[in-house]
Amino acid sequence: MGYVEELREIVGHRPLILVGAVTIIMDTENRILLQKRKTTSYGMWGIPGGLMELGESAEETARREVFEETGLTVGKLELIDVFSGKDSYLKVPNGDEFYAVTVAYYTKEISGTFNMDEDESLDFCFISLDELPENIVKSHKKMIDRFLSIYKPD
Repeated sequence: MGYVEELREIVGHRPLILVGAVTIIMDTENRILLQKRKTTSYGMWGIPGGLMELGESAEETARREVFEETGLTVGKLELIDVFSGKDSYLKVPNGDEFYAVTVAYYTKEISGTFNMDEDESLDFCFISLDELPENIVKSHKKMIDRFLSIYKPD
């Protein structure tokens, strides 16, 4: 059982502040890897990532989550921004409530063999920045937009 599950046994569905990390992964064609989500926001596109475990740094969380969800190992991570506040409130289908503090990174350095975690994802694909789908998780769209405001293609 992970940290969040242990907390939930104590506090039930009450709102918590939870820290997570996401990573925008770009390929050599300047496309970003999007995940069609299976858990929260079912069927919506999002960025690989998840919640921090005890003792992890935000960067370690980003690396672990990418590996767990995709089988890929990321190299150098560049900070995009930290997202938090009243707009980060979520209530998931089981009734759990939380405010997310999300550290967003990007990288172009990936290695390994792609292996999708079918418990968390319906699909993954690299998508051109000018062809992003409409059904992107709202908070992730905000992170992608912030990334696009600072990203300068090679």
